[in-house]
Amino acid sequence: MAKAKILIVEDDQFLQEMYQGQLEVEGFEVVTANDGKAGLQKIKKELPHLVLLDVLLPKMGGYEVLKAIKTDPNTKDIKVILLTNLSQKEDVQKGEALGADDYLIKAHFMPNEVISKIKQHLG
Repeated sequence: MAKAKILIVEDDQFLQEMYQGQLEVEGFEVVTANDGKAGLQKIKKELPHLVLLDVLLPKMGGYEVLKAIKTDPNTKDIKVILLTNLSQKEDVQKGEALGADDYLIKAHFMPNEVISKIKQHLG
């Protein structure tokens, strides 16, 4: 089986590199973007199996990116896990309403737990 491709859209360089390193160790192909706009462009170009998407991003917010992914016939089936510090119930509901496959709050999940969630979603 080909390596599953994961796109990390995260403006925090430390977090981005940490997740990238861990996912590569787990055998995933990893692509990254530092802002929502670049993230969306890479999603359309790379067609990853899963997107790990921050909500608070420069240039284009995570919800906007999510909405764009889910309304485009070419990308609507891509799994999206929102990984964010926004923990309000409204934020979670908004993410789910827009079609996120999961909503993880950074403070509540250790990186290895996030990796486990990614594996679950990729089946």
